[in-house]
Amino acid sequence: MAAVPRPVGARRAELARASVLALARGSRLALTLAVAIVSCAVLLGCASDAEARHPARASKNVETGRASYYGGDFNGRRTASGERYDPRKLTAAHKTLPLGTLIRVTRTSGGAAGQSVEVRVNDRCGCSHGRVVDLSLAAAQRLHMLSAGVVPVRIEVVHR
Repeated sequence: MAAVPRPVGARRAELARASVLALARGSRLALTLAVAIVSCAVLLGCASDAEARHPARASKNVETGRASYYGGDFNGRRTASGERYDPRKLTAAHKTLPLGTLIRVTRTSGGAAGQSVEVRVNDRCGCSHGRVVDLSLAAAQRLHMLSAGVVPVRIEVVHR
C-alpha cells in the first residue's frame, strides 16, 4: 500500500513546528550558558587586582614574622582600600587580614624590643621571605626600624 502524500501546507506546518521546537531547545541552552557566564563574571569581579577586590581570609589573632616599611616612592599612591598612602598615618599592608582591621605590631628583638604600635590595615602586600606586614613610615619610626629596614615582629589583632 502506497503512502498517501500529505498536502504541501501540512508538511510546511510540521516543519515549522519542528523548527520552533529546535529553536526553543537551543534558546534554553543559550540562556543557560549566558546565565553561567554572567554568574562567573559576577563571582570573579572586574577588578584588575583580584587580590585587592576579594575579602581576605580570616587568619589567626597572633602572627609572628618580619616587618618592613613602605619606601618614599609609595607616597600618594592608591592602596587596596582605595585611599591614598600617607607616610604620616599609622597604616599597614597585610596579605590576608581584612581591610580596616586594627592590629598591634610589637618588635620582638633588637634595641627597641618591646616597642609596639597600633595600625590599621588598608593595603595588601605580596610579603615574602618571612615578611608578614609592611608598615607606613610613621609606624616604622615608632618601632625604631628605619636603619634596620626589616625587623622581627609579633602581630596581634586588636579589632576586626
